[in-house]
Amino acid sequence: MSRKSPCLVRVPGISCLIIALVMVSIGVYARMMKHAEAALACLSVDPAVMLMVVGILMFFITFCGCVGSLRENICLLQTFCVCLTVIFMLQLVAGVLGFVFADKARNKVTEMINKAIIHYREDIDLQNLIDFGQKEFGCCGGVTFTDWSQNMYFDCKQSNPSRERCSVPFSCCIMPPDKVVINTMCGQGMQELEYTEAVKFIHANGCIDKLVDWIHSNLFLLGGIALGLAIPQLVGILLSQILINQIKDQIELQNYNVKHRSDPWR
Repeated sequence: MSRKSPCLVRVPGISCLIIALVMVSIGVYARMMKHAEAALACLSVDPAVMLMVVGILMFFITFCGCVGSLRENICLLQTFCVCLTVIFMLQLVAGVLGFVFADKARNKVTEMINKAIIHYREDIDLQNLIDFGQKEFGCCGGVTFTDWSQNMYFDCKQSNPSRERCSVPFSCCIMPPDKVVINTMCGQGMQELEYTEAVKFIHANGCIDKLVDWIHSNLFLLGGIALGLAIPQLVGILLSQILINQIKDQIELQNYNVKHRSDPWR
């Protein structure tokens, strides 16, 4: 039986196992460093949880592929093949549904961003992720900068005792390129201003529109990334199936030899 297929399945798998373990370790460490109350409050939007889930799933799949090819175990190889097929199909379906039901997908993303805004101060990882996104895309909030009133610290109600009342995070501010020291209070009172006044100091447009514009202007890049993710999955499915067929052929050959060795007249 050819040994090329096992090696081709095993060598990339070992790298994926290492990456998966690193992802799980980082996720667990980040999770343990947080307060339990904050962690439970924003479980569905916690980047540490997402990192752990992806790492565990990745570890399980690559473990099945590596051990299955090493031990020539048909059950593990079939599990590996089925998992890759399911993931590939889910990605394909998600892409098609996202394109066909663009409005519903937009609403879902808006809902996720609004939930992240609510828990902005409760999770340092989430806070850093939002700040990074707002600075990179030059945006503020989900639909508009006043979305930050959903956060209890930035809420514009008169009864809000927070010093950040009616403010926005510093990542919304328009920073001069030559400025070395960041003024973290630059968003103070920005929600009290009209849009035409606010745009002089902050990026007043929401991140949803900015994200949609970025997707439209980078379709070829996103297509290349999608292709780059799909090809290794399809190659893994193909190689695992080749290896499974080789193992089955070898088992049939061994059974045939045993049968004819025990009865040489047949």
